[in-house]
Amino acid sequence: MKYKYSARTKTGEMQVGFVDGITKDAALDNLHGHDLYVLSIEGEAASSWYAPISHFFNRVRRTDLMIFTRQFATMLEAAIPLGDALKALYRQTRNETLKNALFEISGDIDSGLSLSQALERQGQIFSEFYINLVKSAEVTGRVQETVQFLADYLEKENALVSKVRNAMIYPIFVIALFIVAAGVLMGVVFPQIEPIFADANVTLPLITRTFLAAGHFIANWWFALIVIIGAGIAFLVEYVRSDEGRVVYDEVVLAIPVIGTMLRQAYVARFGEAMSVLIKGGIPIAQAIETAGHTVGSVAYRDALHEVAERIRQGELLSRALEAQENYFPPLVGQMVAVGESTGRLDDMLSRVAQFYTREVNSLVENLVELIQPALMVVIGGLVGLLFASILLPIYNLVQVF
Repeated sequence: MKYKYSARTKTGEMQVGFVDGITKDAALDNLHGHDLYVLSIEGEAASSWYAPISHFFNRVRRTDLMIFTRQFATMLEAAIPLGDALKALYRQTRNETLKNALFEISGDIDSGLSLSQALERQGQIFSEFYINLVKSAEVTGRVQETVQFLADYLEKENALVSKVRNAMIYPIFVIALFIVAAGVLMGVVFPQIEPIFADANVTLPLITRTFLAAGHFIANWWFALIVIIGAGIAFLVEYVRSDEGRVVYDEVVLAIPVIGTMLRQAYVARFGEAMSVLIKGGIPIAQAIETAGHTVGSVAYRDALHEVAERIRQGELLSRALEAQENYFPPLVGQMVAVGESTGRLDDMLSRVAQFYTREVNSLVENLVELIQPALMVVIGGLVGLLFASILLPIYNLVQVF
Protein backbone atom coordinates (compact mmCIF):
# COMPACT_ATOMS: atom_id res chain seq x y z
CA MET A 1 0.00 0.00 0.00
CA LYS A 2 1.16 3.55 -0.73
CA TYR A 3 1.29 6.15 2.07
CA LYS A 4 1.59 9.90 1.75
CA TYR A 5 3.99 11.41 4.29
CA SER A 6 5.60 14.64 5.39
CA ALA A 7 8.83 14.58 7.35
CA ARG A 8 11.96 16.52 8.26
CA THR A 9 15.57 15.53 7.72
CA LYS A 10 18.32 15.77 10.34
CA THR A 11 19.15 19.23 9.06
CA GLY A 12 15.52 20.36 9.48
CA GLU A 13 14.59 20.37 5.78
CA MET A 14 10.98 19.60 4.95
CA GLN A 15 10.38 16.52 2.79
CA VAL A 16 7.11 15.23 1.38
CA GLY A 17 6.34 12.24 -0.84
CA PHE A 18 4.97 8.71 -1.01
CA VAL A 19 6.32 5.52 0.53
CA ASP A 20 5.27 1.89 0.02
CA GLY A 21 4.59 -0.42 2.91
CA ILE A 22 2.55 -3.51 3.75
CA THR A 23 1.31 -1.73 6.86
CA LYS A 24 1.57 1.76 8.27
CA ASP A 25 4.19 0.62 10.77
CA ALA A 26 6.28 -0.88 7.97
CA ALA A 27 6.11 2.40 6.09
CA LEU A 28 7.17 4.29 9.24
CA ASP A 29 10.11 1.92 9.76
CA ASN A 30 11.16 2.54 6.17
CA LEU A 31 11.13 6.31 6.72
CA HIS A 32 12.94 6.07 10.05
CA GLY A 33 15.59 3.96 8.31
CA HIS A 34 16.32 6.99 6.11
CA ASP A 35 16.86 9.18 9.20
CA LEU A 36 13.60 11.09 8.74
CA TYR A 37 11.47 12.55 11.52
CA VAL A 38 7.91 11.82 10.37
CA LEU A 39 5.39 14.62 10.91
CA SER A 40 2.37 12.97 9.29
CA ILE A 41 1.57 9.83 7.35
CA GLU A 42 -1.70 8.67 5.87
CA GLY A 43 -2.68 5.86 3.55
CA GLU A 44 -4.43 6.33 0.26
CA ALA A 45 -8.12 5.50 0.29
CA ALA A 46 -9.02 2.09 -1.08
CA SER A 47 -10.27 2.15 -4.64
CA SER A 48 -14.02 1.76 -5.14
CA TRP A 49 -16.30 0.89 -8.03
CA TYR A 50 -16.60 4.54 -8.98
CA ALA A 51 -12.81 5.09 -9.01
CA PRO A 52 -12.55 5.11 -12.85
CA ILE A 53 -15.35 7.69 -13.06
CA SER A 54 -13.68 9.80 -10.39
CA HIS A 55 -10.36 9.54 -12.21
CA PHE A 56 -12.00 10.68 -15.46
CA PHE A 57 -13.43 13.82 -13.88
CA ASN A 58 -10.21 14.49 -11.95
CA ARG A 59 -7.87 14.04 -14.90
CA VAL A 60 -5.51 16.92 -15.59
CA ARG A 61 -7.10 18.90 -18.38
CA ARG A 62 -5.34 21.34 -20.66
CA THR A 63 -6.92 24.20 -18.69
CA ASP A 64 -5.64 22.83 -15.36
CA LEU A 65 -2.09 22.62 -16.67
CA MET A 66 -2.35 26.10 -18.19
CA ILE A 67 -3.52 27.66 -14.91
CA PHE A 68 -0.80 25.85 -12.92
CA THR A 69 1.93 27.00 -15.33
CA ARG A 70 0.74 30.61 -15.25
CA GLN A 71 0.63 30.64 -11.44
CA PHE A 72 4.03 28.92 -11.29
CA ALA A 73 5.52 31.53 -13.65
CA THR A 74 4.07 34.37 -11.57
CA MET A 75 5.58 32.96 -8.35
CA LEU A 76 8.99 32.47 -9.93
CA GLU A 77 8.85 36.01 -11.32
CA ALA A 78 8.20 37.23 -7.77
CA ALA A 79 11.46 35.49 -6.73
CA ILE A 80 9.68 32.94 -4.52
CA PRO A 81 11.95 29.90 -3.94
CA LEU A 82 11.11 26.89 -6.10
CA GLY A 83 10.16 24.60 -3.22
CA ASP A 84 7.95 27.22 -1.54
CA ALA A 85 6.22 27.97 -4.84
CA LEU A 86 5.37 24.32 -5.42
CA LYS A 87 4.09 23.88 -1.86
CA ALA A 88 1.87 26.96 -2.24
CA LEU A 89 0.51 25.64 -5.54
CA TYR A 90 -0.11 22.25 -3.91
CA ARG A 91 -2.27 23.86 -1.23
CA GLN A 92 -4.42 25.83 -3.67
CA THR A 93 -4.78 23.26 -6.47
CA ARG A 94 -8.25 21.71 -6.63
CA ASN A 95 -7.63 18.97 -9.20
CA GLU A 96 -6.74 15.85 -7.17
CA THR A 97 -4.52 14.28 -9.83
CA LEU A 98 -2.48 17.44 -10.29
CA LYS A 99 -2.44 18.00 -6.54
CA ASN A 100 -0.89 14.56 -5.95
CA ALA A 101 1.60 15.17 -8.75
CA LEU A 102 2.67 18.47 -7.17
CA PHE A 103 3.03 16.72 -3.83
CA GLU A 104 5.41 14.19 -5.40
CA ILE A 105 7.30 16.87 -7.37
CA SER A 106 7.82 18.91 -4.22
CA GLY A 107 9.06 15.83 -2.38
CA ASP A 108 11.43 14.92 -5.22
CA ILE A 109 12.92 18.42 -5.25
CA ASP A 110 13.36 18.35 -1.49
CA SER A 111 15.15 15.03 -1.98
CA GLY A 112 17.66 16.67 -4.32
CA LEU A 113 16.22 16.10 -7.80
CA SER A 114 16.12 18.94 -10.31
CA LEU A 115 12.81 20.39 -11.50
CA SER A 116 13.07 18.69 -14.89
CA GLN A 117 13.82 15.32 -13.26
CA ALA A 118 10.82 15.71 -10.95
CA LEU A 119 8.58 16.66 -13.90
CA GLU A 120 9.90 13.70 -15.90
CA ARG A 121 8.61 11.36 -13.21
CA GLN A 122 5.14 12.82 -13.89
CA GLY A 123 5.29 12.14 -17.63
CA GLN A 124 1.58 11.31 -17.78
CA ILE A 125 0.84 14.99 -17.02
CA PHE A 126 3.77 16.96 -18.44
CA SER A 127 4.66 16.52 -22.11
CA GLU A 128 8.12 15.81 -23.44
CA PHE A 129 8.16 19.34 -24.86
CA TYR A 130 7.40 20.80 -21.42
CA ILE A 131 10.09 18.72 -19.71
CA ASN A 132 12.79 19.34 -22.33
CA LEU A 133 12.23 23.09 -22.22
CA VAL A 134 12.64 23.12 -18.45
CA LYS A 135 15.73 20.90 -18.76
CA SER A 136 17.40 23.25 -21.26
CA ALA A 137 16.42 26.25 -19.12
CA GLU A 138 18.17 24.72 -16.10
CA VAL A 139 21.38 24.54 -18.14
CA THR A 140 21.14 28.15 -19.33
CA GLY A 141 19.77 29.51 -16.03
CA ARG A 142 16.55 30.83 -17.61
CA VAL A 143 13.94 28.75 -15.77
CA GLN A 144 11.72 31.74 -14.95
CA GLU A 145 11.68 32.95 -18.56
CA THR A 146 11.01 29.46 -19.87
CA VAL A 147 8.09 28.83 -17.51
CA GLN A 148 6.70 32.23 -18.54
CA PHE A 149 6.90 31.17 -22.19
CA LEU A 150 5.25 27.83 -21.41
CA ALA A 151 2.38 29.68 -19.75
CA ASP A 152 1.92 31.89 -22.83
CA TYR A 153 2.24 28.89 -25.15
CA LEU A 154 -0.37 26.84 -23.27
CA GLU A 155 -2.76 29.79 -23.16
CA LYS A 156 -2.53 30.20 -26.94
CA GLU A 157 -2.99 26.48 -27.45
CA ASN A 158 -5.99 26.42 -25.14
CA ALA A 159 -7.57 29.42 -26.88
CA LEU A 160 -7.19 27.76 -30.29
CA VAL A 161 -8.55 24.40 -29.12
CA SER A 162 -11.48 26.12 -27.38
CA LYS A 163 -12.28 28.10 -30.51
CA VAL A 164 -12.39 24.95 -32.64
CA ARG A 165 -14.39 23.05 -30.01
CA ASN A 166 -16.93 25.86 -29.64
CA ALA A 167 -17.32 26.01 -33.41
CA MET A 168 -18.34 22.33 -33.43
CA ILE A 169 -20.69 22.30 -30.41
CA TYR A 170 -23.71 23.82 -32.17
CA PRO A 171 -23.56 21.60 -35.28
CA ILE A 172 -23.11 18.44 -33.23
CA PHE A 173 -26.02 19.39 -30.95
CA VAL A 174 -28.37 20.12 -33.86
CA ILE A 175 -27.43 16.92 -35.70
CA ALA A 176 -27.87 14.81 -32.56
CA LEU A 177 -31.26 16.41 -31.90
CA PHE A 178 -32.38 15.70 -35.45
CA ILE A 179 -31.26 12.06 -35.22
CA VAL A 180 -33.28 11.61 -32.00
CA ALA A 181 -36.38 13.27 -33.52
CA ALA A 182 -36.09 11.22 -36.72
CA GLY A 183 -35.68 8.02 -34.69
CA VAL A 184 -38.84 8.73 -32.66
CA LEU A 185 -40.85 9.49 -35.82
CA MET A 186 -39.69 6.37 -37.66
CA GLY A 187 -39.79 4.03 -34.67
CA VAL A 188 -42.98 5.22 -32.92
CA VAL A 189 -45.11 7.55 -35.04
CA PHE A 190 -44.91 5.96 -38.50
CA PRO A 191 -45.76 2.37 -37.41
CA GLN A 192 -48.89 3.68 -35.60
CA ILE A 193 -50.33 5.57 -38.58
CA GLU A 194 -49.55 2.88 -41.16
CA PRO A 195 -52.80 0.86 -40.51
CA ILE A 196 -54.89 3.94 -41.33
CA PHE A 197 -53.50 4.10 -44.85
CA ALA A 198 -53.64 0.32 -45.29
CA ASP A 199 -57.38 0.24 -44.42
CA ALA A 200 -58.07 3.03 -46.92
CA ASN A 201 -56.03 1.30 -49.67
CA VAL A 202 -53.94 4.45 -50.12
CA THR A 203 -50.81 3.99 -52.22
CA LEU A 204 -47.88 5.25 -50.22
CA PRO A 205 -45.12 7.29 -51.88
CA LEU A 206 -41.63 5.82 -52.08
CA ILE A 207 -40.28 8.18 -49.42
CA THR A 208 -43.02 7.12 -47.00
CA ARG A 209 -42.44 3.40 -47.67
CA THR A 210 -38.74 3.94 -47.06
CA PHE A 211 -39.31 5.63 -43.72
CA LEU A 212 -41.91 3.01 -42.72
CA ALA A 213 -39.46 0.19 -43.47
CA ALA A 214 -36.82 1.96 -41.42
CA GLY A 215 -39.37 2.48 -38.63
CA HIS A 216 -40.31 -1.22 -38.54
CA PHE A 217 -36.67 -2.16 -38.46
CA ILE A 218 -35.97 0.22 -35.55
CA ALA A 219 -39.10 -0.91 -33.64
CA ASN A 220 -38.29 -4.61 -34.01
CA TRP A 221 -34.54 -4.52 -33.66
CA TRP A 222 -33.85 -1.48 -31.47
CA PHE A 223 -32.13 -3.57 -28.79
CA ALA A 224 -29.88 -5.28 -31.33
CA LEU A 225 -29.11 -1.89 -32.89
CA ILE A 226 -28.01 -0.50 -29.52
CA VAL A 227 -25.78 -3.53 -28.92
CA ILE A 228 -24.26 -3.40 -32.41
CA ILE A 229 -23.68 0.36 -32.29
CA GLY A 230 -22.22 0.13 -28.78
CA ALA A 231 -19.92 -2.72 -29.78
CA GLY A 232 -18.92 -0.84 -32.93
CA ILE A 233 -18.08 2.30 -30.97
CA ALA A 234 -16.08 0.27 -28.41
CA PHE A 235 -14.17 -1.47 -31.21
CA LEU A 236 -13.41 1.84 -32.95
CA VAL A 237 -12.24 3.43 -29.69
CA GLU A 238 -9.90 0.52 -28.97
CA TYR A 239 -8.64 0.51 -32.55
CA VAL A 240 -7.98 4.25 -32.53
CA ARG A 241 -5.99 3.82 -29.30
CA SER A 242 -3.65 1.37 -31.05
CA ASP A 243 -0.58 2.61 -32.95
CA GLU A 244 -2.02 1.59 -36.31
CA GLY A 245 -5.45 2.99 -35.48
CA ARG A 246 -4.07 6.40 -34.48
CA VAL A 247 -2.23 6.69 -37.78
CA VAL A 248 -5.32 5.66 -39.79
CA TYR A 249 -7.51 8.05 -37.80
CA ASP A 250 -5.12 10.96 -38.36
CA GLU A 251 -4.88 10.22 -42.09
CA VAL A 252 -8.68 10.05 -42.45
CA VAL A 253 -9.22 13.29 -40.54
CA LEU A 254 -6.51 15.08 -42.50
CA ALA A 255 -8.21 14.00 -45.75
CA ILE A 256 -11.46 15.82 -44.84
CA PRO A 257 -11.52 18.95 -47.06
CA VAL A 258 -12.00 21.87 -44.64
CA ILE A 259 -11.24 20.17 -41.32
CA GLY A 260 -8.08 18.60 -42.72
CA THR A 261 -6.79 21.97 -43.96
CA MET A 262 -7.43 23.58 -40.59
CA LEU A 263 -5.68 20.77 -38.70
CA ARG A 264 -2.66 20.81 -41.02
CA GLN A 265 -2.23 24.53 -40.44
CA ALA A 266 -2.62 24.08 -36.67
CA TYR A 267 -0.04 21.28 -36.61
CA VAL A 268 2.45 23.31 -38.66
CA ALA A 269 1.95 26.27 -36.29
CA ARG A 270 2.62 24.05 -33.27
CA PHE A 271 5.70 22.60 -34.94
CA GLY A 272 7.11 26.05 -35.73
CA GLU A 273 6.49 27.35 -32.21
CA ALA A 274 7.99 24.31 -30.53
CA MET A 275 11.04 24.21 -32.81
CA SER A 276 11.73 27.91 -32.35
CA VAL A 277 11.81 27.58 -28.57
CA LEU A 278 13.79 24.33 -28.54
CA ILE A 279 16.47 25.74 -30.84
CA LYS A 280 16.72 28.88 -28.70
CA GLY A 281 17.21 26.58 -25.71
CA GLY A 282 20.26 25.03 -27.35
CA ILE A 283 18.76 21.62 -28.13
CA PRO A 284 20.27 19.95 -31.26
CA ILE A 285 18.02 20.22 -34.32
CA ALA A 286 17.44 16.48 -34.80
CA GLN A 287 16.49 16.04 -31.15
CA ALA A 288 14.35 19.20 -31.27
CA ILE A 289 12.46 17.86 -34.30
CA GLU A 290 11.60 14.59 -32.58
CA THR A 291 10.60 16.43 -29.41
CA ALA A 292 8.41 18.80 -31.42
CA GLY A 293 6.83 15.76 -33.12
CA HIS A 294 5.49 14.62 -29.75
CA THR A 295 3.94 18.03 -29.06
CA VAL A 296 2.14 18.49 -32.40
CA GLY A 297 -0.78 16.26 -31.40
CA SER A 298 -0.84 14.02 -34.50
CA VAL A 299 0.69 10.56 -34.85
CA ALA A 300 0.97 11.04 -38.62
CA TYR A 301 2.97 14.25 -38.13
CA ARG A 302 5.06 12.59 -35.41
CA ASP A 303 6.09 9.81 -37.81
CA ALA A 304 6.76 12.33 -40.59
CA LEU A 305 8.95 14.41 -38.29
CA HIS A 306 10.81 11.29 -37.19
CA GLU A 307 11.75 10.76 -40.86
CA VAL A 308 12.81 14.43 -41.05
CA ALA A 309 15.06 13.93 -38.00
CA GLU A 310 16.67 10.88 -39.60
CA ARG A 311 17.41 12.91 -42.75
CA ILE A 312 18.99 15.64 -40.59
CA ARG A 313 21.26 13.07 -38.93
CA GLN A 314 22.35 11.95 -42.39
CA GLY A 315 23.48 15.50 -43.18
CA GLU A 316 20.48 16.84 -45.10
CA LEU A 317 19.25 20.41 -44.59
CA LEU A 318 16.07 20.90 -42.59
CA SER A 319 14.45 22.83 -45.45
CA ARG A 320 15.06 19.94 -47.90
CA ALA A 321 13.83 17.36 -45.42
CA LEU A 322 10.60 19.33 -44.83
CA GLU A 323 10.04 19.80 -48.57
CA ALA A 324 10.18 16.00 -48.94
CA GLN A 325 7.16 15.78 -46.59
CA GLU A 326 4.91 17.75 -48.95
CA ASN A 327 1.77 15.98 -47.69
CA TYR A 328 2.28 17.50 -44.26
CA PHE A 329 4.24 20.72 -44.77
CA PRO A 330 3.30 23.33 -47.39
CA PRO A 331 6.11 24.57 -49.70
CA LEU A 332 6.08 27.92 -47.88
CA VAL A 333 7.45 26.22 -44.74
CA GLY A 334 10.46 24.82 -46.56
CA GLN A 335 11.12 28.16 -48.24
CA MET A 336 11.02 30.12 -44.97
CA VAL A 337 13.21 27.53 -43.24
CA ALA A 338 15.71 27.78 -46.12
CA VAL A 339 15.87 31.55 -45.57
CA GLY A 340 16.48 30.98 -41.87
CA GLU A 341 19.26 28.50 -42.59
CA SER A 342 21.01 30.87 -45.00
CA THR A 343 20.77 33.87 -42.64
CA GLY A 344 21.51 32.00 -39.40
CA ARG A 345 18.12 32.99 -37.96
CA LEU A 346 16.37 29.63 -38.09
CA ASP A 347 14.61 30.08 -34.75
CA ASP A 348 13.22 33.46 -35.83
CA MET A 349 11.92 32.11 -39.16
CA LEU A 350 10.27 29.15 -37.44
CA SER A 351 8.59 31.59 -35.07
CA ARG A 352 7.32 33.53 -38.11
CA VAL A 353 6.00 30.27 -39.60
CA ALA A 354 4.09 29.64 -36.36
CA GLN A 355 2.65 33.16 -36.34
CA PHE A 356 1.59 32.98 -40.00
CA TYR A 357 -0.22 29.67 -39.71
CA THR A 358 -1.77 30.61 -36.38
CA ARG A 359 -3.37 33.59 -38.13
CA GLU A 360 -4.47 31.29 -40.95
CA VAL A 361 -6.12 28.89 -38.50
CA ASN A 362 -7.87 31.72 -36.65
CA SER A 363 -9.17 33.13 -39.94
CA LEU A 364 -10.36 29.72 -41.13
CA VAL A 365 -12.11 28.98 -37.84
CA GLU A 366 -13.88 32.35 -37.86
CA ASN A 367 -15.06 31.79 -41.44
CA LEU A 368 -16.15 28.27 -40.58
CA VAL A 369 -18.19 29.51 -37.63
CA GLU A 370 -19.95 32.06 -39.83
CA LEU A 371 -20.70 29.60 -42.65
CA ILE A 372 -21.50 26.44 -40.75
CA GLN A 373 -24.75 27.63 -39.16
CA PRO A 374 -26.56 28.70 -42.36
CA ALA A 375 -25.26 25.63 -44.21
CA LEU A 376 -26.41 23.40 -41.38
CA MET A 377 -29.84 25.01 -41.33
CA VAL A 378 -30.26 24.31 -45.06
CA VAL A 379 -29.30 20.65 -44.65
CA ILE A 380 -31.39 20.06 -41.54
CA GLY A 381 -34.29 21.96 -43.12
CA GLY A 382 -34.17 19.69 -46.16
CA LEU A 383 -34.15 16.56 -44.00
CA VAL A 384 -37.03 17.83 -41.87
CA GLY A 385 -38.91 18.63 -45.08
CA LEU A 386 -38.47 15.03 -46.23
CA LEU A 387 -39.81 13.74 -42.91
CA PHE A 388 -42.89 15.93 -43.06
CA ALA A 389 -43.42 15.14 -46.75
CA SER A 390 -43.42 11.43 -45.94
CA ILE A 391 -46.35 12.06 -43.58
CA LEU A 392 -48.25 14.82 -45.40
CA LEU A 393 -48.27 13.21 -48.87
CA PRO A 394 -50.12 10.05 -47.70
CA ILE A 395 -52.55 12.23 -45.70
CA TYR A 396 -53.23 14.28 -48.84
CA ASN A 397 -53.91 11.06 -50.81
CA LEU A 398 -56.13 9.83 -47.98
CA VAL A 399 -58.26 12.99 -48.11
CA GLN A 400 -58.70 12.59 -51.87
CA VAL A 401 -59.96 9.01 -51.39
CA PHE A 402 -62.70 10.19 -49.06
